[in-house]
Amino acid sequence: MANEDKVIETIPVGPLGLVPLKSCEELGKKVDAYLVRWRTARQSEHKSTIAFAEYQKDSYIIKTKLSRFGTGEGKGTILESVRGDDLYLMVDVCNHSLTYSLCGMQNHMSPDDHFQDLKRIISAAAGKARRINVIMPFLYESRVETRKGRQSLDCAMALHELCDMGVDNIITFDAHDPRVMNAIPLNGFETVQPTYQFIKALLETEPDLVVDSDHMMIISPDAHGMKRAIYYANLLGIELGMFYKRRDYTRSVNGRNPIVAHEFLGTDVAGKTCIVIDDMISSGESCQDVARELKRMKAARVIICATFGFFTNGLGRFDRYYENGLIDRILTTNLVYQTPELLSRPYYTSVDMSKYIALIIDNLNHDTSISDLLNPSDRVQRALKRHMDAIAARG
Repeated sequence: MANEDKVIETIPVGPLGLVPLKSCEELGKKVDAYLVRWRTARQSEHKSTIAFAEYQKDSYIIKTKLSRFGTGEGKGTILESVRGDDLYLMVDVCNHSLTYSLCGMQNHMSPDDHFQDLKRIISAAAGKARRINVIMPFLYESRVETRKGRQSLDCAMALHELCDMGVDNIITFDAHDPRVMNAIPLNGFETVQPTYQFIKALLETEPDLVVDSDHMMIISPDAHGMKRAIYYANLLGIELGMFYKRRDYTRSVNGRNPIVAHEFLGTDVAGKTCIVIDDMISSGESCQDVARELKRMKAARVIICATFGFFTNGLGRFDRYYENGLIDRILTTNLVYQTPELLSRPYYTSVDMSKYIALIIDNLNHDTSISDLLNPSDRVQRALKRHMDAIAARG
């Protein structure tokens, strides 16, 4: 069933308001377009009643403004009424492309700056909204989810701060450690996996991909990502392998213990397409080392799928790996900022998440379950059947 044909069974929590901050503007517009199309086409005898006021609009985006003083201090302004609205604030805390003036100098915005802007807009709502939901694809400070020694717990503190400001639900994607939700046990927190979107994009990008244990294998680049990789392997019905990172714990480089070697645990990868599944590509050194090892073990193709692609050390080394045949394709989502250089690379595929986010918002606004959206098993099996039927038809 198409979403525009969805049967309306519940009254919306309130008029829908979408607030994409500047860091998430492009993605927000795509989400808005889906919501407008669905709700315009959706037929229901209830749409004309007072309970469905403002249900059908040309745009659900609420206009806001974030200003900066010469000192770098900021303020947030909501430019229209949000009284009684069900607000969905979208923010990309890792969008480094935005700048602001500080005493005449241009500063690139950091995650801290984006988080402060989010709080400014929540504050500007002044408690008038019916409900406030935050969609933060990359969870702020989520790479430090547990305390080791005398460390700050920034992520837990940030979650507490948002909830204290009146945020009801926090939606994030592929949290580094989902257990961080224990910091706010009485509030709504969902960490969403883009499993179906990755598999769909992978099958579309590689139409000759044979999905079985003889031709394909899922690889976890480390022990931390095993749960994610196991889920993919079970959905696709194929073998699983893992790399163990052997680290030098006697020294620290840039805040982490350097990796000495990657040890592989799994069956033979020779002649197979290896799909490396990870939550993020930061500098990219880890996935590059994994790709090099897989090619050394005679893997036919190495395809890297990561929810977030930051490429903090640039694309030069990835270009060389592609040219030398060590990496065949990279897929990351548009949940975080993508540079024009990245989008232009022949080996790169962007996985669009706007429709998925729109589906989540539409269901939450109707206060209905999103369990089916969070479990993509049926959709994955249908996509696999279409793909294998197409291969069979081509002979």
